[in-house]
Amino acid sequence: MKFKNKIKQLSGSWYFLLTVILVYALFSILNKELYLSSIGFFNQIIYKIIPIFILVFILMTLSNYFITPKVVIKHLKDKGIKKWFFVIVGGILSSGPIYMWYPLLADLKKKGLSYGLIACFLYNRAIKIPLLPLMIVYFSWQYIFVLIIVMIFVSIVQGILINKLMEVKNENSNSV
Repeated sequence: MKFKNKIKQLSGSWYFLLTVILVYALFSILNKELYLSSIGFFNQIIYKIIPIFILVFILMTLSNYFITPKVVIKHLKDKGIKKWFFVIVGGILSSGPIYMWYPLLADLKKKGLSYGLIACFLYNRAIKIPLLPLMIVYFSWQYIFVLIIVMIFVSIVQGILINKLMEVKNENSNSV
């Protein structure tokens, strides 16, 4: 009876893992050549990704250690380019579900953060550091580098445009 309860407690991800292991075991028996080919391909990808994973782990550890709420609030009070830079870096380093960021962004909006900076932050959340190793394997580091630069540039343009549009909206609502 205990075994059945434990099976019921398994999540879908464990079922998937067990299914993959069973498929590999089946192929190791039925088609040894295909099995060895897939294991070789897996090893090649892992060897390419491991150094990047280590770098990502180090960067995420350092960012979690040095970037505290006090540091965030201090830098968001800065003027000019520093604020934009900090919002971009914050968006890239942010993790977790987006809806968890909405209350913080709303609070920062009440404290003076512009809609453009919020948009820039949200836009840069699309750059996911943990996914970079896999993107580099499938594409190239040159492509990913250019993509990230373009995304950052467009996020700034988008933020500036949103600030301008919100100024026009506020002027129109004040004149009515």
